[in-house]
Amino acid sequence: QVQLVESGGGSVQAGGSLRLSCAASGFGNKDYCVAWFRQAPGKEREGVTAIYTGGGSIYYANSVKGRFTASQDNAKNPLYLQMDSLKPEDTAMYYCAADDAPCWWVGSLDPQSFNYWGQGTQVTVSS
Repeated sequence: QVQLVESGGGSVQAGGSLRLSCAASGFGNKDYCVAWFRQAPGKEREGVTAIYTGGGSIYYANSVKGRFTASQDNAKNPLYLQMDSLKPEDTAMYYCAADDAPCWWVGSLDPQSFNYWGQGTQVTVSS
C-alpha cells in the first residue's frame, strides 16, 4: 500500500524560504513519478513540480520557475521541494502526489493522472 507523508509547511514572510518533504512508501524498488500540487481557497489544484525517480526532465509550473527547486536524495526518497523567494500568492495547501507511471505533462500537470495523494501541508506567506 502506497503512502505519502508530507512535512515542512509553515508560515513565513514574503521573501523567505521553506523546504517541504514528501516521504513515499509502498513502491518497493520501482521508479515512480512524484509531484507537488497546491490548492488555495477558491482556486483549482495547481501542479507545482514533478520528478521521476528514474531520472529525466523535472516539471515546474511557470509560476514557480527560478524560485522552487525539486530534488531527491541518493535513495530517491524523500522528494524535497525547496521554496525560495516566497510570495503571498504561494499561500496554499501543498499536496504530495505520486503514480507508478513515468511523469508526463501537456502544458501543465493533470492531478487526475496521479493515483496516490498525501494529506497536505499548509504554507502561508505573509506580506
